[in-house]
Amino acid sequence: MFSEERREQILEKLKKEDRVLAKELANEYNLSLDSIRRDLSIMEEQGLLKRTHGGAIPIPNVRTMPQPPSKRYGEGTVYQNAIAKSAATFIKEGQTVFIGGAAIHFVLLKYLPMDVSFSVITNSVEVAYNLREVDNIQLYLIGGEVKSSGNMTDALANEFACQFTMDLCFAAGGGLSQRGLSTATPEVSIFHKTVYDNSKEVIGLIEHSKFGVDLFSRMYPLHKLDMIITDEETSNDNIDIISASGVNVIVAKIT
Repeated sequence: MFSEERREQILEKLKKEDRVLAKELANEYNLSLDSIRRDLSIMEEQGLLKRTHGGAIPIPNVRTMPQPPSKRYGEGTVYQNAIAKSAATFIKEGQTVFIGGAAIHFVLLKYLPMDVSFSVITNSVEVAYNLREVDNIQLYLIGGEVKSSGNMTDALANEFACQFTMDLCFAAGGGLSQRGLSTATPEVSIFHKTVYDNSKEVIGLIEHSKFGVDLFSRMYPLHKLDMIITDEETSNDNIDIISASGVNVIVAKIT
């Protein structure tokens, strides 16, 4: 097989599966890891994909829309689960915690502590529904126009969010770079900036695939984040860039 044919097949696989792993490709094509990495580097230079620590993901579009609810509210990837499990350990007795409506927030729900009492503020009807009967959680739902995702981020929701002060906020976004957190929709950015500004501590839950990505609308500057929790596929170079801005980075291990 010619290298061009192999790269076409890799691109097709990427379109179907949303990610490829270098080790798996090396086994599939009976090639060395260096050969596959060279393929991925060439494809990245051609603008066909984005390299990650262990493989590649599709090139993110600045106006990429959120996943549909059927995908968003699932079990989550191994990376999301590792990050969420680590994040839940930062919740303490009596705190008020903001949990939004991103996919990783939904994964976080199954790791929330049951041995301490705390309050949750959310703008997601899906999150609220799943926490409505949890005895140790006092639950507040931010109101506004409900979108198909089940989230509320309009002007009414933004005004509602102004009323609260949170001890801890779990931030998420479509991308994270030296410019900060970003997302595809300005309305979502404005809402979350209000929430983050009203939070004493902001912890970003960021998967490796979102590093180095700038989407259409900036949400929050990097230096104002207190901590980033990511997964072990995030490259050391990306971690160093974030750490240089004074933000503490925790790498969650996959168990």
